[in-house]
Amino acid sequence: MRRIEPLSIEDVIAARARIAPSINRTPLIRLNVDAPAEIYLKLETLQPIGSFKIRGAMNAMRMLSTESLSAGVYTASAGNMAQGVAWGARELGIPCTVVMPDSAPQTKLEAVARLGASIVKVPYDEWWQTLRDHGREGTPGAFIHPVANRAVMAGNGTIGIEIAADLPDVDAVLVPFGGGGLITGIATAIRALAPRAKVFGCEVSTSTPLTAAFAAGEPVVVDRTPSFVDGIGGRGVLPEMWPLVRALVDGALIAELDQVAMSVRLLAERARVIAEGAGAVPVAAALAGRGGPGRIVCVVSGGNIDLRTLIELLRD
Repeated sequence: MRRIEPLSIEDVIAARARIAPSINRTPLIRLNVDAPAEIYLKLETLQPIGSFKIRGAMNAMRMLSTESLSAGVYTASAGNMAQGVAWGARELGIPCTVVMPDSAPQTKLEAVARLGASIVKVPYDEWWQTLRDHGREGTPGAFIHPVANRAVMAGNGTIGIEIAADLPDVDAVLVPFGGGGLITGIATAIRALAPRAKVFGCEVSTSTPLTAAFAAGEPVVVDRTPSFVDGIGGRGVLPEMWPLVRALVDGALIAELDQVAMSVRLLAERARVIAEGAGAVPVAAALAGRGGPGRIVCVVSGGNIDLRTLIELLRD
């Protein structure tokens, strides 16, 4: 099994300086609804690509040498990391290839194509194997793993620095759990800067790899039912990520699919925020009281929802 060294707060602080020219320092706003807690929204929907993924992608690419970048870069992503790497490649003037599952939403496919990246569509299991193998044979360029990459995690952790600065007395931070790269980065910063706060990974009931791993004490394979929540919910926690996640994360929270749909509608109606399914999962967990009382920050990780899906959810 690959071993990934834990991040330090110094890694995250260095990443903040490295990516500052390319990202937005996103706002933290109060969600004004009747709820079991004071809910705040960390709006990563306002990044240039509509997702937090630009933070980790830019940090990873800026840490590579000119020689390493000479053949370009590639990643494996259902959409948002694809856009982050494609955005960075365009900024650096290098080619980019993205391995995407054939279930990826059309909106995200079109966004990646607009940024000039080449797309390789493969079955979901083959895409998942690319993540497990840290690359795909025959694909040119340096592989930017969307999860198990210290530079990516450090870039993601800059969100935690901003949360601690804007709400120092935060009680809990709720983070969508896809592969663990986002929550590991954020938790590293929160542990250092707001140590009394708890950090929870949030999952949708159609796929709960983190919940299953905590229950078993190790990563296990779980069933996955495809849904409009396409940005999270894999086959299991990557083995190399589990030691980091177990050490930093206080637990897993599950939201039902209909609760996530309700949260997408609520965010649009009350906060005028367009969130994709994964971004609405922490809000659904907080509204259900699963994050506890007090001041809770929900990381709204992205807003790249397919418009037809959004219309259907709003109509319902």
